[in-house]
Order: sequence, then structure tokens, then C-alpha cells
Amino acid sequence: MTQAEEKNAAKNFAEYWNGKGDEKQETQRYWIGLLGEVLGVRNAQNIIEFEKRVQLKHTSFIDAYIPETKVLIEQKGIKIDLNKAYEQSDGSQLTPFEQAKRYASELAHDLHPRWIVVSNFAEIHVHDMNEPHAEPEIIKLENLEREFYRLEFLVDRKNENIRREEEISLAAGELVGKLYDALLKQYKNPDSPESLKSLNMLCVRLVFCLYAEDAGIFGRHGLFHDYLKQFDAKTARKALIELFKILDTPESERAPYDETMLSTFPYVNGGLFKDENIEIPNFSDEILEVLLTNASEDFDWSDISPTIFGAVFESTLNPETRRTGGMHYTSIQNIHKLIDPLFMDELNAEFENIVASTTLSNRKKLDELYTFQEKLGSLKFLDPACGSGNFLTETYLSLRKLENKILKQLLKGGQMLIGFNDDWKPIEVSIGQFYGIEINDFAVTVAKTALWIAENQMMKETEKIVEKQLDFLPLKSYTNIIEGNALRMDWETFEILPDGKNIIYADKANIYKIDDESPMILCEPTPKYENEVNIVTKEVEFKNIEELQTPKTIRVNYDYIMGNPPFVGARFMDKRQKEDLLLTFGKNWTGAGDLDYVCCWYKKATDLIQEKKTRCAFVSTNSITQGSSVCNLWKPLFEKNLHFDYAYQTFKWVNETADKKNMAAVHCVIIGFSVAQNDKPKVIFDSDGNKSIAKNINGYLQDSPSVFIEKRSKPLCNVSPLLTGSQRIDDDKFMFTNEEKEDFLKKEPLAEKYFRIWYGADEFLYNRPRWCLYLGNCTPAELRKMKHCAKIVEEVKQYRLASKRSATVKAALTPWRFGLEVIPTSNFMIIPVVSSEKRNYVPIGFMTPDNLCSNQVNLIPDATLYEFGVLTSSVHMAWIRTVAGRLESRYRYSKDIVYNNFVWCNPTDEQKAKIEKTAQAILDTRAKYPDSSLADLYDETFMPLDLRKAHQENDRAVMEAYGFLSRDLSPLPESEIVARLFEMYVEMTK
Repeated sequence: MTQAEEKNAAKNFAEYWNGKGDEKQETQRYWIGLLGEVLGVRNAQNIIEFEKRVQLKHTSFIDAYIPETKVLIEQKGIKIDLNKAYEQSDGSQLTPFEQAKRYASELAHDLHPRWIVVSNFAEIHVHDMNEPHAEPEIIKLENLEREFYRLEFLVDRKNENIRREEEISLAAGELVGKLYDALLKQYKNPDSPESLKSLNMLCVRLVFCLYAEDAGIFGRHGLFHDYLKQFDAKTARKALIELFKILDTPESERAPYDETMLSTFPYVNGGLFKDENIEIPNFSDEILEVLLTNASEDFDWSDISPTIFGAVFESTLNPETRRTGGMHYTSIQNIHKLIDPLFMDELNAEFENIVASTTLSNRKKLDELYTFQEKLGSLKFLDPACGSGNFLTETYLSLRKLENKILKQLLKGGQMLIGFNDDWKPIEVSIGQFYGIEINDFAVTVAKTALWIAENQMMKETEKIVEKQLDFLPLKSYTNIIEGNALRMDWETFEILPDGKNIIYADKANIYKIDDESPMILCEPTPKYENEVNIVTKEVEFKNIEELQTPKTIRVNYDYIMGNPPFVGARFMDKRQKEDLLLTFGKNWTGAGDLDYVCCWYKKATDLIQEKKTRCAFVSTNSITQGSSVCNLWKPLFEKNLHFDYAYQTFKWVNETADKKNMAAVHCVIIGFSVAQNDKPKVIFDSDGNKSIAKNINGYLQDSPSVFIEKRSKPLCNVSPLLTGSQRIDDDKFMFTNEEKEDFLKKEPLAEKYFRIWYGADEFLYNRPRWCLYLGNCTPAELRKMKHCAKIVEEVKQYRLASKRSATVKAALTPWRFGLEVIPTSNFMIIPVVSSEKRNYVPIGFMTPDNLCSNQVNLIPDATLYEFGVLTSSVHMAWIRTVAGRLESRYRYSKDIVYNNFVWCNPTDEQKAKIEKTAQAILDTRAKYPDSSLADLYDETFMPLDLRKAHQENDRAVMEAYGFLSRDLSPLPESEIVARLFEMYVEMTK
């Protein structure tokens, strides 16, 4: 609801309930009405529980309880004095509040109320249980129209609003898409970049107008609609051009006697309607229908989420996402996973500590709140890959919500701030604190617009608190979000108009001053001043208009750098992105070519924050904390004093969409990092969001020493070497299904002895082996007798010769052999290179030398039962989960990183024998299920109990050999196992 609608609803509610109030008959209707009609909660009956049972000496009932916000409500009849004690059934004398506290004391700890509310219909007394001895806040029904906002604690506005804002913002995105399609048809050259750029800008302006008329920015609701409705399709284009011109013209420059509807529109400024020669096509009846009926009459834009809508808006008008049906946005919850531990948790705690302090005098507490508010207004934020500005916008909203809490406390503390003077401005936090860099010009415009909308929405919230109308227009000229390639720019350098904080600039008519608020005209130059104007303000003096208009370069010292840089894998970058990466890391950075694109932002940020207190956090694909990336990226950066302050381990980062079935998900991590030392505890969040305090967070996001597992060509310990299977390089010419093999042998019966069973990872896991024609042992004379085999050999030769790789071309000299042959002559162990992360164990097994294997599996010739037992154990799995690279989220079992660096223990003969026994038990148990593949057996949903038990016994045997059992002989948690393995690794590699 709009503010006016809320006020009206509160007024109607108060009028209806005036003089009413039967505790037994009307409690439920009163509270459901208050929540639904006044506070705008949909299905209010679903968030409040009535007659909640509580056990005292006898069964009693709490009148109402709101679980989401932990509010306990004790309702009394209208004639009850809420300050008076009344006799209870046990003979005690209790006030309604004391009665409610007795109920609260008997609730489970998790249900203890944060607020206790007592009401007699005419008055609502609110007791904050963080200050249980303080006097209650009293809200009288007669004042509800003015004070309804004080009841917002009843509702989990965060979740309720997020759900509602998502729905509204997605619906707005659909309207924008509909409007875009209708306008696009009218362009003469709809595929030209110039037309598309104009169309995007036109959509931004139209959306701002639609929002402005619903949010009260234009003064009168429906003003934009009513103006445009005067015109038909033939004249609407010209009317719109005239409107845009008037919105960009200060009142002082307009025709003084103009009394048309155009004159009632305010001056917007901010560059949004500045004439950039955008191409506006002729309108059609369809466009007017969409604009005036669908988007204006039938839709309220005032409640959109600027955080969500900015991303939805940008993706709706982005040609690439439009092709894929895209209307994507990052959920507000995911944004808070980054910004909350980076700064919001700390700022909220600081505010709560000031409010809850019992040692500060009231005056001192107010002074600290003032100081804290000034601190909020001084912080500077940068998103160097800001897109549509969702991180910046949500941060601005979060800071302003916190600032509004401060204002409530200041007013509560008796400060008659409104009465200071008419120039008093209650808001310290401004959009000028937020800086962004974005390579897409349209996204830059959307980001600025989203911040303006956020600013307007929060200003309305502040107006409710201070009961004073605040000026939103003209918009501030906002130049802090700039278009450019962040990897080729200095992040600290921005161009502004002279004097930074007090910006002075001039146009042909006026000279303006901006002090983070609306522009103020200092003087109107007359002809004699046109060439030389002497204006002195504070310590700034300018001699002429040209100097006033010259931009000035400033360097910004950021408090926080944050964002969601682009996800592009090392093998998927285009030419420009690869050049960006090499430019960022330089030619001498070891392993730079194997790094993902997102790594560039970590490198740039680390260079920038040296010897600064700046703290940073980025969302990234989880690949940067796995495999070789840890050593290639983090080792050099840690040497520059970088350390991790907090981290979210791998979780699914979902790009939300209206089509919930096709939401895009990427496996991500969030890393908070800095260079400056601080005393704050380090925090690790697991994939479910559970929080734990860490002594150290290493490059694998583990609470372990900062160890870097580098590629190693030979095993660290004295164990059998790991090999990778054969690489055929044959365009599948040597491969056959059962049917293909039988058909081939009918033509070429002599080839039968050259067919061997072939296993790749899928064939091994799903027990679907194929046939391979292996001619490596075939003599030239035998080949000449088999013309069909000879034909295949010739095809393989030509395939290899066509390659751009010199090694492949060289392999064309022996086309009857594999490109790279690894063929054991004895029994061997087989380990898939890639295996699902959903399995608790990577399935491994044994094979005989008559089988051939691809390079999608690893081989250990002559492996023992002991080695099998250790490698299939939870100890080794903990190592895999930590250091292995990933394909998407699946494990990549590599020789150089995983196997060769694994630390083997030195078991006693008895321990070794026990591991061999439990390893054999695993194989024996598998043999009981001949019709089940390894994929079947190791599916966590269907894994047989006896196989699970066999693995648990093997785990225990291996842990005992490693010393990984606790004093009560229970297994150590995986995090501690990993920490111990890292310690063993450090000891062995000293």
C-alpha cells in the first residue's frame, strides 16, 4: 500500500473499533484486521496463532502469538485498565503485562517473545523485552492514523515484503517486455545498435514516469497517464518529446505564463531526460493501450523492489537474455549473504549496542546515535562489476532502513528534531556514497534509475517517521556509476564537477551548488557576468563559467568493495576477456592461463587495498577454491598479506526468474577478504548457511593452515603411481556397440581377436561397457588382410592430420594405435576422473588387463586391498572434497593435485590387516548385487544397508590407522580430519 492508503486504512480501522472491544468475541477479528487492513499483510490469519496453549499449574491460553516476529499478545476488554493489577485464578494480583510475562516464562526457549503486547482495543502497550524494565510504548487507537508505522515490528516485513516485491517486480518486468516489443515494431531499423540503444533509453524514461506518477514524485497521482491520454497514436510521439523536454527544464527557465498540463510537471534533472538525440518512433494504438491501460491504470509501480526490478528490467531489455526467455535477478536473500557479514551485521550490532546500553545517559546515548548516523553517511561502497546495481541498491536500502531506526530512537528520546529549523535535513545516507563500474551502457542507466527509485522509497519511509515532507526532486546529478571495462580502469579515480563535496557547476542560465542534496541556484548571471562570474561559497572560488563546468578528477577511498563479477571459465573466455586476464595478471604470473575470469577482480582489489582498511567480498564460482586455482591465485595474493575474513562454502547461487522450473543455478562461494588486520573472528558458513568460528580460513575455505597443494608429478608417499587411461584420438572410429561389432565381424571376421571391452567413467559407473577395436598389436601383414580395418585406420589418419595440434598430427604416423596408450599388463584399480558430489564415496574398483580404459578414468596397476581401503575411505573423501577441482559441482579426481599430494599414514601390521579385511568386505558386499551398477549402489537414496555398514567399518579402520578417532573412539568431524591432513602435509613437505 502507498502511504496515503495506509493512513486511510488506519483511520478507517480506528473509526470502526472506536468504543468496541469484547475480549472473548472480537480479539481475533481485531488483530487479523489490524495486520491485514492496516499493515497490509496478505492472509493475515496464517501468521498469527490464537489461544496458544501454555502449561502453568493448570492449562492456560495465550490470546495471540506471532511466531515470525516472536510477539506475544495479551488482549483485554475495552473496560480493563492495562496499568492495574487484577486477581488471577491462583489468587495472585497481576497486571496484564505481568500475566503475559508469566505465560512467556513457560514457553520453550526458542519461542520466548521479543515483544509483549497488551491491549484493551483502545490502547496498545508495547513492551520491548530487550528492555524489560523500560516503560512501554503506548499507541492509542485515536492516534493510529498518524502512528500506525510504530506497529511494523508485528510483521516480518523483510520476508513479507520480499515475497510481495518479487511478484510485483516480475509483473513489472513483463509489462516492460510487452512495451518493448510494441515499440520495437515501430522502429524503421529495429536491428541497428543505434535504434536498440534509443529504445532502451526510451523504456527507462517511460518506466520512471510510470513509477513517478504512482509514487507521488509528480505531485498528482496519474498525472503522466492523464497527460498522455489527451493524444492519439498520431500525436503521442510529439507529446512525449515535449514532456521529456519539460522534465529536463528548471521551472525558472520555463515560459512564465504556460498554464497547460505540461507546466504542472516538476523539474526532474539528474540527466535522465537530457536530450541525447534518442530516436523515438511513431506510436501505435497497441503502444498506447499497453502504456495507458496495462502499465498505468492496471498497475501500481510504487511498491516495486528497485533491487529486484533493476535486474529484471535490464535482463528484459537485454537482447541475449530476451532470446533465452530471460527475466533474471539475484534474490535479495543471496545479496544479504554477502553484505551482511561484510558490514551490515556489524552495523546493526553497533546500533543495537547503543540502544541497549544501560551505562549511557540519555543525552550520551543520543549523541552516540547522532555520531553513528554520521558514520553511516560517510561510508563509501564500490561494485566494480555492478550490472544493474542490485548490490549497491540493496546496500543503500539496508543502510537507510538502519538510519530510519536511528531516527525513531532519536524521536523516542525526546529530541524535537522537527522543530530545529526548516532547513534541518534528517537524512545522512545518500546515493552519492555508492560507486559502480559496468561495461554495459544500458545497465549503467538502469543502475542509476534503480538507486533513484530506492532513494524515493526510503525518503517516504523517513517522512512517516519525522512527520515532515522532504524534497526528492530535482534528482541529483549522479555520476558515480560509470561505463567502462573495470579491468582496464583505475577503480579509485572518478571525474566529478569541482570541489568534491560541495559541487559547483553552471549551465547557460544559472550557477548551482550541490552539497549531496538538491541543487540550489546561487545566482542568475546577467550578460556582464557571462564571461566572468565571481562566486564564493565556503572555501571555493571560481572566476568563470568555463572553470565551473570543467570536471575534476578525484580519488575515492572505499570502505567496502563488493559484487558479483562475471562467471567465465578459463576455457570459455573470448579474445577480449583473455586479454583482460593477461593484462591484469601480467606475463610472469604462474598459471594465469588456467584461472577463471572472475579471478581478475580479486587481483585488482588486492592491489588496490594494500595498506588500507578496505574490506571486500565477491561472489565467485567455486572453481577458484579448488584444484590448481588455489595455488595459482591465492598463494601469490596471500603473500601480499591478503586474508579471508569470512566465507560461504559451495552453495547454489540461483538467478531467480518468473519461470521457477528453469531457474539458472551456479555453484558458488562467497569470500570476504582484506589486507588490514582486525580482531574480528573469522567465520565460515557451510552450504546450508550454518555458521562456525574459524581460527584461519585457507584457500580451500577450510578452518586449517594456509596450505597450497601444488601440482606434483610423483606421489608424496611411497605408494603405487596413478596413471590416466588411454586417449584414442580417433573420432570414435575404433568404438562399437554390441550390434555394430556383430555387423562389422560379418564383414571382417579376422578382426574378432582385436576387439576388447572399453571403459570410460560412464561405462564403469553404469556398467555399460562398449567395444574397442584395438589394432596396436596387429602386424602390417595382418592389417592388409583386413580391408575394413585398414579403411578405419586410414580415416583415423586423416582425422589426426586435420588437427591443429602438433602432437595429434604426429600421432597420424601410427594411426592403428591410440594417440596416447596406457594399457596395464596386470590387474589394476580404476577410479573415475569425474564423479557426482552427491555420493558419499567415489566408486572405485578392480579390473583385469584384458579391459581397456579411456582417459576419463585413472588407473593404479598392481594396486593392493590396503590401497583400495584407504582410497575408498571417508578420510580420502574428505581430502577429495577439499582439494579436488570440480566440473560444475562434480569431483575431478586428478593425479597431480589429489592423488600425488595425499598423505598416507604408517599403519601397524595389525591396522593394515584390518583395513585389508574391511576393504575385501566392501567388494564382497557389492558382489551380492550383480544386477546393480556402481551408480545404483552408491546412490545415497538407494545404497544397501550392508554396503553402507561395510564402508563404515572400513572408515573406522582407516581412521584408527590415521589416529583420527576421538577419546571415546567416535570419528572426528570432517573439518578436523581435513585440518589434520593439512598438518601432515605441511610436516611431510617441509
